[in-house]
Amino acid sequence: MLEPIGDRVIVKVKEEEEKTVGGIVLASNAKEKPTEGEVVAVGNGAYADNGEKLPMTVKKGDVVLYDKYSGTNVKYEGEKYLVLREKDILAIVK
Repeated sequence: MLEPIGDRVIVKVKEEEEKTVGGIVLASNAKEKPTEGEVVAVGNGAYADNGEKLPMTVKKGDVVLYDKYSGTNVKYEGEKYLVLREKDILAIVK
């Protein structure tokens, strides 16, 4: 499994629906880029300027919303993941 370092988080990307409410199938280039996923791994946390270690806010299993154009797409063992910094996470879905 991938193990992030520092303040990075690995998110399993939630695939967008391929049909609209009316049942029309969308072409892959017409779909919005996903902005929701499940956290599958969390780094150790970042360090502040004074050397103090900052705890991570998110944890494995959290469903999160993230900035549309953030992170790096990675394909690992046939699955799509997104590696991003914790600051690019907008919210935790409860």
